[in-house]
This record gives sequence, structure tokens and C-alpha cells, in this order.
Amino acid sequence: MTTTRPVPPGTPQDASAAPAADRPGQPETRGIDQVPAEERGGRPRQLFAVWAAPNVSYLSFVVGATLILMGLTLPQAVGVILAGNLLWIGTGVIAASGPVAGTSGSVISRAMYGVVGNKVVLVLTGWLIAAAYLALNWSAASVAGIGLAGRYGLPDNALVDASVICAIAGGTIFIAIYGYALIVRLYTALSVLLTVVFVVVTGYVLAETDWSYAPAEPLHGAALAAALGTGFTIIASTPLSYSNSPDLARYLPRDSNPYAIAAWTAFGAYLPSVVFTVVGALAATSLDMTDPEAALQGVLPGWFIPVFVVAVVVNAMTNNGMTAYSASLSIQSVGVRLARIPAVVIIGALGTGMTLYAILVFDFLTSVNTMLQLVVVVTGPAMAVAVADLLLRRNRYLGADLLRQERGGPFWYRHGVHWPGIAALLAGGLVSAMWVNTTFWVGPIAAATGDVDMAIPAGTLTAAAVYWAATRALGTIPRG
Repeated sequence: MTTTRPVPPGTPQDASAAPAADRPGQPETRGIDQVPAEERGGRPRQLFAVWAAPNVSYLSFVVGATLILMGLTLPQAVGVILAGNLLWIGTGVIAASGPVAGTSGSVISRAMYGVVGNKVVLVLTGWLIAAAYLALNWSAASVAGIGLAGRYGLPDNALVDASVICAIAGGTIFIAIYGYALIVRLYTALSVLLTVVFVVVTGYVLAETDWSYAPAEPLHGAALAAALGTGFTIIASTPLSYSNSPDLARYLPRDSNPYAIAAWTAFGAYLPSVVFTVVGALAATSLDMTDPEAALQGVLPGWFIPVFVVAVVVNAMTNNGMTAYSASLSIQSVGVRLARIPAVVIIGALGTGMTLYAILVFDFLTSVNTMLQLVVVVTGPAMAVAVADLLLRRNRYLGADLLRQERGGPFWYRHGVHWPGIAALLAGGLVSAMWVNTTFWVGPIAAATGDVDMAIPAGTLTAAAVYWAATRALGTIPRG
């Protein structure tokens, strides 16, 4: 069932009377409340552009190059890219819960962790990790933007760097404030424009590619296994971080085909992620991608460099616009009494602070690799729990029930906590931490097996198994 707002007699029902949530020229004021039937529209295929625009990404070039810098051959790197990006399927699957529930993913997760338990989980997955990803993408854009500022004669100092970072962050927050309607309409055009720019860059990279490339010292045995495991973790960390996919699907009609929602979401993200990450790997066969911005600009004609940098900045804004939008909903889901727009400003300020630290204090490439590997300790198990819950419930979520927070409500469970979800997240996170291999932390199992990083398969399979077994044993998810 769905809930709807009463419509006063005589209210016009044509497009001119569309609610603010459906008008791209007005800030979206809707928060986590259930989307009424009369405010829903569109088709699943529009999700392709929504997910393609953020993933036509400069960061993909950086990550692809990392695989070659780790010592992998070109075929090995391409294999890791194809395999790691398959985890976009999980992002697509949980997107199908958005139209059914009519509310945000941060509310739907109350079914997994309980009303109170969900608040604790969201502080980690909805705030801190979201802010970290804001910083990661803003860092990538800021490196390019700062380089362009220097190209036009601006001084190389902390004030200019901070100004570039804050300008990029401000544009992103603008997108998040205007919300869903702007994202859906704007990203369709941006996905085309960004693709055109990045295809041009690809052409110049292909002209420089060393198709006979081989590492100076090919990896074998344990060293090769370690590099493949680490590479897979880095690639797969991106799709695992997008547990917000229900947020971008919740305005679709409730009876939208769930398979179409999953497919368009996953394919929209998978295709550009694979293509441009492979291009990054190709670039590293002949270019010095330890400084990716300088390397890529070195093969581009001078007139095109500003176009490329603007595309990098716009891509970061599209990616982080989605992240900030969903993070603001998470803040409301935790119970903070804030409207969605002030919540956007708060999460944006936190991400901006982390970006300033990453750019002005820390090394960019090291920041990227370390963060992408470490976050899977949380995001992998969380994605596994979300997919397992959707399958166990057969995607039967009721937004009205999920929004009830009183004691004795449908998702209050025991003292407000759904212990199978918490146990699965903790167990998966612990196992994942024991298998992860980064410059910051090497898990004991990874160290004992030659530094092989199996954090994602170990953590996700453990979390899914624990959740399935615990819910069946305790009967917290009714059968049928």
C-alpha cells in the first residue's frame, strides 16, 4: 500500500501544478518522508544517465593506472577491472527497493538493523564514509583545478588551493540542495557531454598506448596473487560504497519493474566505469601516471586542457552531488531534527574539511588507494546485508511501516535493535579487516597468506551468511 497526501478540491493536476520535488528549478524540500503516488513518475531507463554521469570519471583513470603501477600486465589489469565492477549488480539490486518503499535507503535499512541500531550504523556508513568519498572526489577535481589555476598564472599557495576546493564544494552542494529533479534532468545532458570529452581524451591516450607493454619484473606466485587481490579491492570498493541507490529510484512509480531498475542502475554505472578505468590502465603503459593530471595533460593539445579540467570538475560535482544528497537524508534518518537543506550544508562542510587536509597535508595518490581499500571493511558487509535482506523479504517493503519509530513498531525488534543485522555487519567487518592489505593496515590473515587481499569476498560472504542464518534462527523475517 502507499500513502498519499489529500488534494484540495479544484487543485489542477497538470504538469504546471507539479510539486516542488518534481521541479528542477526549485530546491527539493522533501526529506525521508514517503513519496506520495501523485508525485511519482518516470521510467527505470532514466536511471542509466543518473548513474552514468558520475562514473564518467577522472578518478577511473587514476584507479586504472594504479593497477599497472602495481605491476600487473595489461590483460591482468583489464580482467580485474571487468570483475571488480561486477559488484555494481549489488547497487542495482538494492535500488529496486526505492519505488516499493517510497523512501530513502537510509530508512529502508531500519528493516536490517532496527530503528535504534540503524542510527548507529548510519553514523558510520551515512556520514563518515560519505564525507570521506566527498573528500576523495573533490580531491581528484581539486588537483586538476589547482593545476589549471597555475596554468593561468595564479600563485601556487595554500590560499589559491583552498579557494579552488571551496568553489568545487560549493557547486556540489548547490546540486544536492536542488535535489532529485535537478539530478535526473541535468545528469542526462551531463552524461553525454562528459562522455564526449572523455572519449576525446581516450583517443589521445590510445595514440600513446604501448600495446606490447610488459612489466619490467613480471609478478608471479604470491606476489601476483597479492596484486590481483589488492586491485580487485580497489576497483570493487566504488560500487560497494553506493548503498544510496534507492534514493535515486524512490520517485519512480511503485509498480516499476524491479528487474529493469536493477539493470539500468547497474549498467549505467558499470559501462563508463569499465571503459574509463581501462583507459587509465592503457595510459600507464606509456605515461608516468604517478602524477596522472600532468601525464594526461601532457598528451592533450593546449586548447583542450581547460575543457578536460572543467569536465573533471563537473564530474566530481555530479558524483558528490548524489553523495551529499543521500547523506543529508541519512542525517534525518538518524533522528537529527534538521531539514534536508541544512543537512546538506553540514555534510558538505565536513567533506570540504577532509578535502583540505587530503590536498594540503597528505599525498593524493596514497590517499586514494588507502581509502578505497579500507572502506570496504564496512561497505562490503553493509551491501551484503542489504542485498540479503531484500532477497529474504522478496523486496516487500512498506514505507509507512519503515517510517514508524515508536516502541512496538514493525521494525523495533528487541530494544530497537535487529541483532542479526548488527551481528552480520560486525562479523563481516571483522573478517574483512583480517583479510585487508593496505599501507595503513595489513590484516593478520592477509599477512599469513602472502599479503593477499581477500577483504571483499571474505567480508561480504560472511555478512550474508550470518544474516541469513540469524534471521532464520530467530524468525525475525517472516517466511513467504
